[in-house]
Amino acid sequence: MERPENKDTKDTPFRKVRLIPRGKGRRNRPRRGSANRLRRGIFLLPSLFTAGNLFCGIFAILFAFKGEFHHAAVLILAALLLDGLDGTVARLTHTSSQFGIEFDSLADVVSFGVAPAVLMYVFALAPWETWGGLGPALFAVCGALRLARFNVQTLAVEKSYFTGLPIPAAAAMIAATIFMYSMLGLENTAGKPVVFTVIACALAGLMVSNFRYLSLKQHHLKKRSTIWLLLSALAIIILTIAMWQIVLFSALLTYTLSGPLLWLLAVRKRRREEQALLQA
Repeated sequence: MERPENKDTKDTPFRKVRLIPRGKGRRNRPRRGSANRLRRGIFLLPSLFTAGNLFCGIFAILFAFKGEFHHAAVLILAALLLDGLDGTVARLTHTSSQFGIEFDSLADVVSFGVAPAVLMYVFALAPWETWGGLGPALFAVCGALRLARFNVQTLAVEKSYFTGLPIPAAAAMIAATIFMYSMLGLENTAGKPVVFTVIACALAGLMVSNFRYLSLKQHHLKKRSTIWLLLSALAIIILTIAMWQIVLFSALLTYTLSGPLLWLLAVRKRRREEQALLQA
């Protein structure tokens, strides 16, 4: 006897269901919570370097008040290293954010503005009391203005150059000068207040100037100069091991003066072009 066909059953496709033992499939399934925590950790990584930069700046101020000027200068250079690392990490991990930019600027004001100003005052300008604080105060204020201008002009300025002396370079220049004074044994000389007042005012003016400074982050060297680059790096390493104070001071002084020198070269080139046009 034939069975009657069920039209509903015939027309409906059947799906094969695979039974998975309890708890077996859940182990291989990625957890959203752990992925989110990892993502948040990556976003916090650049801010940790920025926080280290800020810690170095604060402790540099404390060491300056204690009279340990060498340690204070070393901490300013350590803050410079951390300041470069936080931006590099943010670019490599694609975690740049407005929060990180603002946090970095606030940390830079302390580490490269206030800390060098306090170090200058306690190291050389304290004998002038209130008048001695004018140079360091001008340095800190111009450094804050330099950072504010940089944040505003980030998208409008050519990335291969900075407008004005970067505040980390200015702070490192002060630290290198203190290293030179210690190496030469000039801590007790009478002309320290005058020298550091001139340095503070000159660096303050360069930070708010329109001189263009080369951005080492965006500078790409040609392949044909690789051998010369390696030889130069080897020579710098040897000189740094032997006389690191002189090498550091010379390198920072060269970079500090490069802005006005590039401007003079550009003006000279422009005048030559104008004279050539007039003669033609």
